[in-house]
Amino acid sequence: MTTVSDARARNYFSSVWSNRFIIAAIVQGTVITGLMLAFVAAQTLTSGINVIEFLSLSFEGPAKWIFLGYIFYMILVVATAVSAVFYNHLEISMGRKIRGFRSVLAWVHLVGMNVGGAAATITMIFAGLAGSGVLGLILGGSDSLQPNTAIMDQFIAPIATFTGLLSIGMISGGLAYVMTYLRKLPYSPKRT
Repeated sequence: MTTVSDARARNYFSSVWSNRFIIAAIVQGTVITGLMLAFVAAQTLTSGINVIEFLSLSFEGPAKWIFLGYIFYMILVVATAVSAVFYNHLEISMGRKIRGFRSVLAWVHLVGMNVGGAAATITMIFAGLAGSGVLGLILGGSDSLQPNTAIMDQFIAPIATFTGLLSIGMISGGLAYVMTYLRKLPYSPKRT
């Protein structure tokens, strides 16, 4: 806690876990923005076909995985920031400390959510690019869009694995939150 004195006294508190999740949300937002800018730039520089228009008109087959991956990634960024709010509430508003085993669970939450979630959604985006033929078009291996639905099968196991890691992270975060929330504080008055 830092006390600042000027015209009025104010106390500034800092939440360790909230700060970690906010930084993670900023990094994740930067990553998805960079991926989409790279995708649009590659399409603009290497092809005469309007890939964005093609994808928006063909929400069937592998092309939908690009959109789903992107939307899920944006949800991941928001979920990471919301997690920061929850941890801020625990640490600042309620004065709870996340230590010991609960700290391990919070670390699993942070890593599982950010590594598993990002990897699952980026793999979905890549699967959509490869399966819809857009990747071949952007990389210059093809002059036209040639969807290849068979290629999608090889992405099932990685997406499932990364989603499992994401789930473990989310469950760990929920456990850390509930265990910290329900922990009895030494100075808490007894309820009658």
